[in-house]
Amino acid sequence: MVDDEDEVGQRMAMAPVRKPDDETAFLEYIEMENFKSYRGHIVVGPLKQFNAVIGPNGSGKSNFMDAISFVMGEKTSSLRVKRLNDLIHGSSIGKPVSRSCYVTAKFVLNQEKHMDFQRAVISGSSEYRINGESVSSSTYLNKLEKIGINVKAKNFLVFQGAVENIAMKTPKERTALFEEISGSGLLKEDYNRLKQEMVVAEEETQFTYQKKKGIAAERKEAKHEKMEADRYTRLQNEYNEKQVEYQLFRLFHVERDIQKYISDLEVKQQEVKAVEQRKEAADEVLREKKKDAGKITRDLAKIEQEIREFETQMNKRRPLYIKAKEKVTHCKKKLASLQKTLETAREADNAHQQDIRKLEKQLADVEALKKRFEDEIENESQRRGKSVNMEEGLVQEYDRLKQEAEATATQYRSELDSINREQKSEQDTLDGETNRRASVEESFKKLTLQREEAVKRRDKLMDHIKSSQAALEEQNRIKDELRRDVGSSKEKIAEKQRELENVRDQLGDAKSDKHEDARRKKKQEVVELFKKQVPGVYDRMINMCQPTHKRYNVAVTKVLGKFMEAIIVDTEKTARHCIQILKEQMLEVETFLPLDYLQVKPLKERLRNISEPRNVRLVFDVLKFEPPEIERAVLFATGNALVCETPEDAMKVAYEIDRSRFDALALDGTFYQKSGLISGGSHDLARKAKRWDEKHMAQLKMQKERLNEELKELVKKSRKQSELATVESQIKGLENRLKYSMVDLESSKKSISQYDNQLKQVQMQLDDFGPKINEIERRMQNREEHIQEIKENMNNVEDKVFAAFCRRLGVKNIRQYEERELVMQQERARKRAEFEQQVDSINSQLDFEKQKDTRSNVRDVFPISTENVERWERSVQDEEDALEGLKAAEVRYLKEIDEDKDKMEKFKQEKQSKKQAVDDMEEDISKARRDVANLAKEMHNVGSQVSSVESKIEAKKNERQNILLQAKTDCIVVPLLRGSLDDAVRQTEADSINASTSMAMDTLIEVDYGSLPREYTKLKDDSAFKKTHELIQKDLQSKLDVLERIQTPNMKAMQKLDAVTEKVQSTNEEFENARRKAKKAKAAFERVKNERSSRFVACCQHISDAIDGIYKRLARNEAAQAYIGPDNPEEPYLDGINYNCVAPGKRFQPMSNLSGGEKTIAALALLFSTHSFQPAPFFVLDEIDAALDNTNIGKVASYIRDHTTNLQTIVISLKEEFYGHADALVGITPGDGDCLVSNVYIIDLTMFEDK
Repeated sequence: MVDDEDEVGQRMAMAPVRKPDDETAFLEYIEMENFKSYRGHIVVGPLKQFNAVIGPNGSGKSNFMDAISFVMGEKTSSLRVKRLNDLIHGSSIGKPVSRSCYVTAKFVLNQEKHMDFQRAVISGSSEYRINGESVSSSTYLNKLEKIGINVKAKNFLVFQGAVENIAMKTPKERTALFEEISGSGLLKEDYNRLKQEMVVAEEETQFTYQKKKGIAAERKEAKHEKMEADRYTRLQNEYNEKQVEYQLFRLFHVERDIQKYISDLEVKQQEVKAVEQRKEAADEVLREKKKDAGKITRDLAKIEQEIREFETQMNKRRPLYIKAKEKVTHCKKKLASLQKTLETAREADNAHQQDIRKLEKQLADVEALKKRFEDEIENESQRRGKSVNMEEGLVQEYDRLKQEAEATATQYRSELDSINREQKSEQDTLDGETNRRASVEESFKKLTLQREEAVKRRDKLMDHIKSSQAALEEQNRIKDELRRDVGSSKEKIAEKQRELENVRDQLGDAKSDKHEDARRKKKQEVVELFKKQVPGVYDRMINMCQPTHKRYNVAVTKVLGKFMEAIIVDTEKTARHCIQILKEQMLEVETFLPLDYLQVKPLKERLRNISEPRNVRLVFDVLKFEPPEIERAVLFATGNALVCETPEDAMKVAYEIDRSRFDALALDGTFYQKSGLISGGSHDLARKAKRWDEKHMAQLKMQKERLNEELKELVKKSRKQSELATVESQIKGLENRLKYSMVDLESSKKSISQYDNQLKQVQMQLDDFGPKINEIERRMQNREEHIQEIKENMNNVEDKVFAAFCRRLGVKNIRQYEERELVMQQERARKRAEFEQQVDSINSQLDFEKQKDTRSNVRDVFPISTENVERWERSVQDEEDALEGLKAAEVRYLKEIDEDKDKMEKFKQEKQSKKQAVDDMEEDISKARRDVANLAKEMHNVGSQVSSVESKIEAKKNERQNILLQAKTDCIVVPLLRGSLDDAVRQTEADSINASTSMAMDTLIEVDYGSLPREYTKLKDDSAFKKTHELIQKDLQSKLDVLERIQTPNMKAMQKLDAVTEKVQSTNEEFENARRKAKKAKAAFERVKNERSSRFVACCQHISDAIDGIYKRLARNEAAQAYIGPDNPEEPYLDGINYNCVAPGKRFQPMSNLSGGEKTIAALALLFSTHSFQPAPFFVLDEIDAALDNTNIGKVASYIRDHTTNLQTIVISLKEEFYGHADALVGITPGDGDCLVSNVYIIDLTMFEDK
């Protein structure tokens, strides 16, 4: 108790409220390294009194608040992560940049002393440091509390979205917040414990007081007990004497019964020996039958083994057939592909050869035209050479005049040469551009052809891939089917074997008559025939009905009578159709119940309410039937017949209830009909009633046969492993070919894309040639005009010099003379150039076409490498030959499978014959078993009678033994001639060890009946014995009742009185100790209660005094009101704290009815008032302005601004109206990276003037 008081005193001394002389702290810097979205080393600071954190959504502002919470000791669950390692940068995408991270908060204490708090995550655990020194978490949190930071109360931060939740806290939650802030919560555990101790101490005091009173009453009773003791002793002696007489009476009559039962036992044992001899002879007959059955069964098992082996052989051949079939299919596809490839190669080669022949024809035509032109020139030259010959003097004069004219036009000649040179240069440029354009056009044509061939290759590959995918899907389907068969067959085999064992257990050794089974099977086949041929046939009545309990089997059989085997159909027409089928096929006569033809009487509901005699029920109600549509037929067969427990009850129900008569029958089949006819149960009726049990057994047999067949099919499926391996091998080959085809297809698509890009580039080059050539031609045209001007000037000079010469020749001017010769030469040169150009162009195209290897192109397009079309044809022929061979193999395998099926059918027929022989032998064995069973039953009945007599003897001996043991236990002195009651105890021990020893000890005790009155030994029958026995028992009971009424007195009353006197003294001492303990516990409780109440009330009073003023300042209106009040003024921490606000200009209303902005202002007023009671060095607010308009934001910002002298605030806000009042802005922006990377910028706003 002393230790508990010291502990309570220590807790009471731990006051979390800060004192005026405590250290004041200012948060100057926050340093982070690899914390969440802050990669690397980040320093935020220096921080001011009013700091605003801004940035776009998703930039990491809340991670900055998490960093502050983390370093202040918050739990991992409050940091939006599951594990500490998730705080490391990059962990969100599974790529942490480091194995550790940390956050450091740097404080300035009393404006001069520095203190650093650092929390790190290293290898999944937290590490705490103060000024670089590692400390425990408790030391770390205690140090934070000393500077005003209470992590549990969260008096330094408000999370995003928590402002409105603070306003909407329940009174109980608000009380818990005040307890955490005031420190009274630290005393809650001591309060509850001391209160419980006080209650226990008071209860203990009350208990000792009651105990004291009880002991005083005991002393009073002690004298009365002594008076009763003498009277009790006298009555006890009389009772003991009567008990001795009673036990002698019982023992005498028990021993007499034992002698009688021993005589009966000897007679029954002789009967058992006679039955055993008959049963041994029947067992020998059964063994011989079983021996013969075993031989036939082994023959059947041998045939079944041969069938299984043959099935294994068949299963091995089937994969060969499937493989051959797959090869034929593959060969057909390959042949079709080769034929298509051959046709394409032929078409390409024919087109190529046709292009070459066309170009050669064009070349021959141009050569012929050129030759004809040269011949014409030759003829013209010869003709003109004879007629035009200038005279030698004219030629000399022409040369002289020409020199003179050239000397005169030297200036024009020089200018003309210069311009001609420029014109020639332009002409060379034009020729070069023209040649390049022709080259690019040739490249464009070549690329176009290559692209067309690539497209053909792509289409061919797509067709091949499509066909391969279809084949692969088919093979996968086959594989899935085989895998399902093979994979699930093992589990199904185990499941079916368990079901088969269950059915066998239910069947047991029960065997039915084979002839009866065959007859019923045949009758059921008739019903199945009707179901197949005639719609509307249900089934036989017995197959669709079942008594609710076995006890009703005989009664239901009696009532249904001939309708048990009746066939239920829907209409009379259906019944007539079925009767026609019976006649046509000469089948046995059947009874039909058409549902639309039956005249059914309704059930009498009052018959269901018969209470006397008991357990009377309608036969209709003790039958279950399915489907519900046959209800009319069941009601027709049963009517309003009633089933009763006994024949007496049935007769009473039939003739004596309500003065009416009803059909009633007993459970044994006795039937009382309302007509007065009475029929009793018979052996034949009992045999028919067994049909309900045999019906169940028949169902079990059918289920057994079905399970055997399913098991065989599953074993067959499990042997398809080799076939599955073959299919998987084929799938693997198809997948490899498909893989390579897909690679080729991607390569072809890539080539087509490259050709498209190249064609675009070449087309762009062709488009660029046109403007260039046009520009050159335009310049040459201008220059040509200038040349013509110069030539005109030169012609004028020549005309003057050659004027006389031309008159003599009779030409207009000298140029006419010159042109007659020169123009002719130029025209011939132009014609020759045109012919040369056409020849060169055709030769170029011809060379290009001859260089093209259409067979190589075919090899590129199609994956088969061939040299010419003839080789393609040989490949097709080879494939056709291979296809014929594969088809022959397929036919051969199919023929072998058909032969195997025929052979298997023969095996099955042989198996069926053996099975029939087994069934016949089982029928003989069943008959022998029934004989054995009947004898066994008879022997069992006689043995039961023997056992019954032995049990009676044993029961009487046990009764004698129990009487003696009871006498020994109750200390009844039974007179004995030999032995003692101790021998009875030893005999009981011997019973548990050896029965023979027990029988030997029965004779050790001989009772002396001399004191037994003679009238008790002369009783003649059981009724006299019972009457006398009851009289003795009543006499004993009356004496015992007297003893029990006076109860058993305390024979040691004096000793009890002395003991009670001693108890009085000790009880008084216990009472005084309990009273002192209760007083001390109450004092300790009151001390803790007062301390807890004072702390809580001080906090509550401070907040109550401060909250109204803070709310008025936040609302900027004196009409605003805010107040808090406890539900329990005496102990306010036990109940809720109410908080209500009246917004300016509004009437009072509940907090839940306030608007979002009003709730936020109310919550901020509560936050700031609680913070003023236990102020933290800083206050972090995360987007508290979310529900505020601009006016309220300005009010809150102004309030925070006005209190920056004693309150350092860090707010996260996205609204300029709020962060515009801050002293410093901390900007956070997202950066580039695999995950979010936050960049930090800080701006000191005190450097700028307020506007």
